[in-house]
Amino acid sequence: MMSPVARLLVAALLALATASCEQGKAAGPDNFMGDARRGADLVKQYRCGGCHDIPGIAGAEGNVGPPLHRIGARTYIAGYIQNSPDNMADWIEDPQRALPGNAMPRMGIPQKDARDIAAFLYTLK
Repeated sequence: MMSPVARLLVAALLALATASCEQGKAAGPDNFMGDARRGADLVKQYRCGGCHDIPGIAGAEGNVGPPLHRIGARTYIAGYIQNSPDNMADWIEDPQRALPGNAMPRMGIPQKDARDIAAFLYTLK
């Protein structure tokens, strides 16, 4: 017989698995206005690789923040926010507004740049 804690853990894992299966396909830039090529340049300009390991960006080997491999295929941003192009852009623009108290600082990235960076990140699948 399973303990109540084990049952709760199994239920939570099943809910997460179901949620990602319901999505059908990974979030992506469908109908999302952003320039992925410009976004890659902005990732370099804002030095995102100082904290993150980012595929395709030379020297982006940071280990302070999570690696961004396959970020475009993930279900959640920062483990709590549903991964969508708009949510990703909001996160990049002001991560403290999106999830107060998280470790990512506000970098002063304007909305247009955040949308382009998000478009680039969605190429990482």
